[in-house]
Amino acid sequence: MERGAIPTTDVPGAVDVQATLESGQTYRWWRPDGATYETDGASGGDAWYRTVVGGDVVDVRQTADAVEWRSTTDAAPLVRELLGLDDDLRAIRRATTDDDLAQAAWDAYDGLRIVRDPFFGCLVSFICSAQMRVERIFAMQEALRREYGERVEFGGETVHAFPEPEALAAATERELRELKLGYRAPYVQRTAEMVAGGDLTERDVRGRAYELAREELTGFVGVGEKVADCVLLFSLGYLEAVPLDTWIRSAIADHYPDCDEGNYAATSRAIRERLGPYAGYTQTYLFHYLRSGGDAA
Repeated sequence: MERGAIPTTDVPGAVDVQATLESGQTYRWWRPDGATYETDGASGGDAWYRTVVGGDVVDVRQTADAVEWRSTTDAAPLVRELLGLDDDLRAIRRATTDDDLAQAAWDAYDGLRIVRDPFFGCLVSFICSAQMRVERIFAMQEALRREYGERVEFGGETVHAFPEPEALAAATERELRELKLGYRAPYVQRTAEMVAGGDLTERDVRGRAYELAREELTGFVGVGEKVADCVLLFSLGYLEAVPLDTWIRSAIADHYPDCDEGNYAATSRAIRERLGPYAGYTQTYLFHYLRSGGDAA
């Protein structure tokens, strides 16, 4: 096992690992102590979080002056990428809208960063997200990981990675429904088939202009514009993407009504212009703030 630490003095802006990993933007990380999403809306904690990327287990936690890691590999570059530690949070905040709601959200969770999750796991997670609370989405991903994920030995434990596309493509709809995926089961299975077979993959999306990339993603079964925006933002680094979920639509109705253009594409364009060039960052702060009981008045 390798260990290391990234000093917070080497990170541009604040860092809040707990807010980052429990803000509903990722379901690829979990707490080995089993308490993921049990402290709703909390921030600044020092618990360990774990993920598996490319066969390597990576644990991270926050201390007073660093982000510590332990891993099966030299994980410092991977941790910086996965947790968005190279994003200049101070510059991003300066570029955002200065309205009271947005600033309250940033004040509440300063240090929350946008993750860069591996593509397939992010895609499946948000296919499962429709009409679901974050805790239930997380539970579905845990079930998939334990049932179909490859096993990796780490520090005397057996850790389950997120399933490869081939594993979920080989699953039956009935088997996936038994893991409580419900009507999402055939979407997950068919999308896994598409990725495993090369019909539509990350390569077809990454690097395209934002709206073209979103359109390409809707070619996956079970992926509409909102899910596509989630994948663009939380996996592929399109920091301008604004998923129009229930919380953001409520914020638009209450605080940005002039941005409601009556359809997804036009409303998305209007709210991106309002929130600034890093609109996806502010969207994530708003989502976490409002979902955690922040004052929307």
